[in-house]
Parts: sequence; structure tokens; C-alpha cells
Amino acid sequence: MKLSARNRLKGKVTGIEKGAVNSTVRIDVGGGTEVTAMITNAAVSELGLAEGSDAYAVIKASDVLVGVE
Repeated sequence: MKLSARNRLKGKVTGIEKGAVNSTVRIDVGGGTEVTAMITNAAVSELGLAEGSDAYAVIKASDVLVGVE
């Protein structure tokens, strides 16, 4: 598979929390950094994701927001 997104972080799935429609997937990308993504339950199933699976966090964003108190 080829993707236009340049921010691809390889890691291991450390947790999947399934909801009614979506799942929160946590991926350890090393160096003490964990990326969290919300994807559909169908996508979790189609990708065969499970704790310990290898996976990529692919990040494609046109904006980054910053906030302070």
C-alpha cells in the first residue's frame, strides 16, 4: 500500500476500547510515545487489530491547534 501521508509511525497496538460504533486504538510508537486513534469497529475488524499487533499510526492533518489555560 502506498500513501501520500508522510507521517507514518510504526508501532504496536497496546489497547483497543470498543464502543457501540467506534473503537479507541492505542499504538506505542516507541520512546515512551503512544498515539491514540478513534476508528470504526468495522475498521478494527477488517484490519485484524488486536493487542500486540504491529500497526502504523498514519497522520495527515492540515491544521494543528494549540491551547493554554
